[in-house]
Amino acid sequence: MELTNTYSKYFKYFLLAVILYMPIFGHLDTVPIRIWDEARVVMNAYEMYYNGKYIVTYFDGHPDMWNTKPPLLIWCQVLFMKIMGINELAVRLPSAIAGFLTCLAILIFSERYLKSFWFGFIAIFVLITSLGYVNLHSTRSADYDAMLTLFTTLSGLIFFAFTETKKYKYLYLFFLFTALAVLTKSVTGLLFLPAIFLYALIRKQIIPLLKSKHFYFGLAGFLVLVVGYYVLRELQNPGYFAAVQQNELGGRYLELLEEHNHSFWYYYNNMVDFHLQSWYLLVPLGLIVGAFHKDPKVKRLTLFVSLMIVLFFLVISFSKTKLLWYDVPMYPFISILIAVFIYWVFQFLSNSKWINQVFSINVVPFVFLFVIGFDPYQEVLERTYTPKRHDSWSDFYSVSYYLKNAVKGKHDLNNQYVLYEGYNTHNLFYIKLLNEKGTNISFKDWTDLSPGDIVIAHQPHVREYVEQHYMHEVKRADGNVITYEIYGEKE
Repeated sequence: MELTNTYSKYFKYFLLAVILYMPIFGHLDTVPIRIWDEARVVMNAYEMYYNGKYIVTYFDGHPDMWNTKPPLLIWCQVLFMKIMGINELAVRLPSAIAGFLTCLAILIFSERYLKSFWFGFIAIFVLITSLGYVNLHSTRSADYDAMLTLFTTLSGLIFFAFTETKKYKYLYLFFLFTALAVLTKSVTGLLFLPAIFLYALIRKQIIPLLKSKHFYFGLAGFLVLVVGYYVLRELQNPGYFAAVQQNELGGRYLELLEEHNHSFWYYYNNMVDFHLQSWYLLVPLGLIVGAFHKDPKVKRLTLFVSLMIVLFFLVISFSKTKLLWYDVPMYPFISILIAVFIYWVFQFLSNSKWINQVFSINVVPFVFLFVIGFDPYQEVLERTYTPKRHDSWSDFYSVSYYLKNAVKGKHDLNNQYVLYEGYNTHNLFYIKLLNEKGTNISFKDWTDLSPGDIVIAHQPHVREYVEQHYMHEVKRADGNVITYEIYGEKE
């Protein structure tokens, strides 16, 4: 009997691990590196891998003054490159691991604070079926947001634990995880501080904190880590402070950058329409159940996560520059709030005398979880199991897929040129990998082609220019990726 109970105990953890695998880790390397942020980060890691300069990030051989984030994520990517080689999996795995560790943090918090595995299970399930969290630019891409979310979630839950226990080890951990959040994505790592301050004020913790030496020791440690990095970077890369000010502090928040102009309700509409579409109606129910719950622990937790959600939402919604993924750090706290309601129903069904009288083994609570979770999980499973089919930008990335396949040996592109107009760092990654394999391939200006050139083009206007201005032969057509041999200019 004891052996059976042990198997039963560990089976639920095994079940959770199986459920987590595909949304978090499945087919991470299927889609090619994405344009803009992911491509920039990947090239920062690629150059750090080769130049060995771990304080200043580089792009195109020069200190990167456009992407001025600290390099904690990039350090992790370089480490995985050294272990696994340079590929999509190596650069995306740190984000996936951060997503897994975020789930683990929620589970540990639930078991230690609420003494419940199933509350944590439910919160994790909601989180990994929220498309705003398990998506490109979060857990499934080489961007900053999944790692940022790990540390903001840890710092938030750890601070809550401190207010509950008054154990100063939690206060030190709060400062450590907040520092790591800043070293991941700069000032964004501090955006939950207004909510944490307000909760501490409500719980009458401000004065005791200000009187405690541990607060100042923790703050000093935070400043040593964060300010230390920024000073060291400025010493090695003069002008870095000014670039950070423009890119990440007042510039991005107070001014519109790169035409990312949206209404105040941009993030709310995204949650309703896509990011949280399976669960958003349960948010107010979680708030109501938590506010009137008989367990004071649940009441306090509900208040805390509600403040974290609302104040973070207000901070990012008042920003002049709005981007689709800025709301990612909210989702762990939203999942906890939704879990308050679902777990309340789960407990009601588990403790129902009538149900227990009807069934010798009460499976109704688990049937309830299966019913409400089937569609959300099926959708996220489909998106992660076949990510290419759900790649709405597949035409845009067609040449990236083509180059990616060439890296795998499916095409021989030796002595060929890629014709591409615009920011091309996402394709540059594959050009670099092909060059490493001995393939002579590079970019070329399509207005200056020579007889004998073999060129690859996929952008319609570039293909049109080639066909109108050069005598040519189509050597290969792979969807909208066309390979031409150039014979000379048309007269």
